[in-house]
Amino acid sequence: MFRHGSRFLSKATTMRWRRPFATDLSAEYVADSKFVEAWSKTIPNVEPPKTPSAFMAPRPATPSSIPSKLTVNFVLPYSSELSGKEVDMVIIPATTGQMGVLPGHVATIAELKPGVLSVHEGNDVNKYFVSGGFAFVHANSFADIIAIEAVPLDRIDLNLVQKGLTEFTQKLSTASTDVEKAEAQIGVDVHSALNAALTG
Repeated sequence: MFRHGSRFLSKATTMRWRRPFATDLSAEYVADSKFVEAWSKTIPNVEPPKTPSAFMAPRPATPSSIPSKLTVNFVLPYSSELSGKEVDMVIIPATTGQMGVLPGHVATIAELKPGVLSVHEGNDVNKYFVSGGFAFVHANSFADIIAIEAVPLDRIDLNLVQKGLTEFTQKLSTASTDVEKAEAQIGVDVHSALNAALTG
């Protein structure tokens, strides 16, 4: 297997990418002419289907200079916490660790773990506890944060959190099936993160 390694490496260095990076794609929808042509030959009396990008609003272009503010969209399945809010910085609880996002941040996708999401706007800092989700940071200084659940930190009762942590720790020690262990472990992880956010 290793004796063919040099052949694969030489191919990789000379290979050209057929698909452009997401930042190189045009902001406007452009139909794939080869697909439309093949479709017209196969089914001439039916319009070719549109891809999801045909129905999306064009995204703002990547600015030539770094803007002074980061535009944040923070949504939950049942509401929108922030929509097009211009802020100085956002700190997200990524699975790889706390991640600070400033204007001009490199495009990134990060999975969220239970923890505190901080939104910094001047001297004001709004903190939310998120149970999980994803953050999409775009090259044009936009950040889309999608969380499963989120609660402002000042609305959480520390006594209830500590009571829940005790209950889930006890459930984890007495769990007999894999499902019970998994459910109890999730409860311990979330309540531990809540407790750390409120006491730390």
